[in-house]
Amino acid sequence: MTVRKLFLLIFVMAAGRASAQLRKLTLEEVVQQSREQSISSKQAVTQKKTNYWQYRSFQADYKPQLSLLGTLPGFTRSYIQVVQPDGTVSFQQVSNNNSTLNLSLSQSIAMTGGTVYVQQQMQRFDDFQRDVTRYNGIPFEIGIRQPLFQFNPLKWDRKISPLKYQEGNQQYIQSLEQVALDATGFYFDLLVAQVNLQIAEKNRSNNDTLFKIARHKLELGKISQNDLLQLQMGLLTAQKDLASAQQSAAVASLKLKMYMGSRDERELELGIPSEACEFAIDPQMALDEAFANRSASVAFRRRLLEADRDVQQARRNNGLNATLNATFGLSNQGNLPREVYMSPQDREFVELQLTLPILTWGRNKARTEVARAAQEFARQSVEQDKLTFEQEIFTQVTLLQMLQKQVKLTQVADGIAADRYQIAKERFILSDLSVTDLGIATQEKDIARRDYILALRDYWQAYYSLRLLTLYDFERGRKISYQ
Repeated sequence: MTVRKLFLLIFVMAAGRASAQLRKLTLEEVVQQSREQSISSKQAVTQKKTNYWQYRSFQADYKPQLSLLGTLPGFTRSYIQVVQPDGTVSFQQVSNNNSTLNLSLSQSIAMTGGTVYVQQQMQRFDDFQRDVTRYNGIPFEIGIRQPLFQFNPLKWDRKISPLKYQEGNQQYIQSLEQVALDATGFYFDLLVAQVNLQIAEKNRSNNDTLFKIARHKLELGKISQNDLLQLQMGLLTAQKDLASAQQSAAVASLKLKMYMGSRDERELELGIPSEACEFAIDPQMALDEAFANRSASVAFRRRLLEADRDVQQARRNNGLNATLNATFGLSNQGNLPREVYMSPQDREFVELQLTLPILTWGRNKARTEVARAAQEFARQSVEQDKLTFEQEIFTQVTLLQMLQKQVKLTQVADGIAADRYQIAKERFILSDLSVTDLGIATQEKDIARRDYILALRDYWQAYYSLRLLTLYDFERGRKISYQ
């Protein structure tokens, strides 16, 4: 192997190792990885699961509930007072066990707020003093507990809980869109830092080259000592800018990796994204989609319903309250468990409990008026939030359409400034341009490049902001959803 081939092989291997230390990413890849791996996306998934199980818990409240209640054992050993026929008190020792077991199947009635139930019960009593065991039981019993003239929370929960569930599902989509927006911000923070680093490296290299050329020109008497010193200051400034740009790029890279949830130690190299394909946005369509898709629109209805519920609760709790308890069944007792089920007797129970406030010194009215005032405030707040919501949509649509044009203009300006700098650099080498004019061309090139990247950042952030506000993909013409 010749020396030339050996050096070529070493160069290829070094280049391969250098490229292996770089990880190239696009904006789309960063957004997708952030949606899958970032802490924010995982929190959104957890919140969605919580919302799902809360809704399942709500649904279970309206289904039959089977429960087993018991006291096993119920042992007592003590002295108790017993009133004698003549009015005196005698203390007698007792030693017994009183155990009960109840199996109940209940069903809530959402329309009335009551509960119907069917149950069986068995009771065992052991008197250890007299060595006696007795059984008492209810083989079958059906009953109802029905509040009358009272607030019915079950009825209102059936209206509000589905809205909360829908709100939570839409909030999950919003959370992932917020992740995309945040990831875009971190992406462009690093991209701007990398572009600044590229500019700084190029400027340092160019200034170094121009300074060497200027030294040669000074020897030939084509430039002054002042021009040489000005170029030397430019070289020193470029070196300081390079060090600062390297630090900024390292910090921005770390922040992006942390947000993405990436443990990859390779250096990131970001591509400059182009703007999305041009698409027309109808402001009214954007508003309609926002009200159809956003969790805020669901929250508007929920907040109004909750205010109505609170007024209803205040009114119902301030008047006549009654509760009807009624049961019908069979019961019996015996020395053995089976005797409880032999020829049981009817068992009935009816009870009506009443509560009627008579003198409250205006407390009940005050509570009702407070609830009504809160209801009115909720309506006003919802109306104001709707207006703000609409204005935000229209503003974002207008901003995105304006930024679509601005990106194209800054891209053209970037190309013109780069060409102008190249011409200025060649003219300076040919001694046809002053150092001051070359510096102006350099600044214009750098400014135009940064303006283009910043315009892209504003555009993509506005793009994802509109997606977040409407939960609608205008580029593909469909609602945004995640499985």
